[in-house]
Amino acid sequence: MSAPFEADFKRRYATLEKHLRLKGFRRETIEAYARGVRRIAGHFDYQIDDLSAEQLTNYFAELLGTHSWASVKLDLYGLKFYYEHVLRKPWGHVDLIKPPRGRHLPDIVTVEEVARLVQSTRVLSYRVLFFTLYSMGLRLGEGLGLTVADIDAARRRVHIRDAKGRKDRLVPLPEATLVLLRRFWAVHRHRRLLFPNRKGGLKGAATAPSPLAPVGAQTTLAKVVASCGIKKRSLRTVCAIIPHAGLCRCLL
Repeated sequence: MSAPFEADFKRRYATLEKHLRLKGFRRETIEAYARGVRRIAGHFDYQIDDLSAEQLTNYFAELLGTHSWASVKLDLYGLKFYYEHVLRKPWGHVDLIKPPRGRHLPDIVTVEEVARLVQSTRVLSYRVLFFTLYSMGLRLGEGLGLTVADIDAARRRVHIRDAKGRKDRLVPLPEATLVLLRRFWAVHRHRRLLFPNRKGGLKGAATAPSPLAPVGAQTTLAKVVASCGIKKRSLRTVCAIIPHAGLCRCLL
């Protein structure tokens, strides 16, 4: 690897990050595109400004052996964005990657499985989070981003902000979930966040600057799922499946 190439790439990479932010992409998309460009740059010793179709074909074919189609596609989109917005070059490899299309029915988690999963989660923050996600059918990021102001107890609904497609939506709030969230908030009493991070312990939770980290929740969920012996590819449900308060009472 030549040091000048790496230095030049770092300057252009900084420009890439600026353009990604200015385009208004979601944080996850920015991270995915940037990660893809970094991965490609590392493979080609930071010389990626004039890659041929053959080089890219060989690279992505090799990448597909260790990564999913989704990851390969995001890497390609990140590189395409880099060419068009940083290098100001036309992208001539439009049909280089075409992931196969398929339709798969989701794995629906039963009430019994969710009850076992929630009750097996030892860390209180994650236990309440998982209950909240499943009872309202939320994505992980949507649940972690909930604030006190998002809860409309009078109308029994929750305002989900900046969800998929950068759209807001209103979600019904089950009585059991409302009771649980109130009791959990009384534990940490953060003025804004419903799920403040745990870095400062219980004493620091009230002033935590950010919510729980997604990676911590994902890691914990994977461990709990494995310990419970639940065999499902995806654990996200499509509707509220824990409407009763019996499980709620045993969580706090």
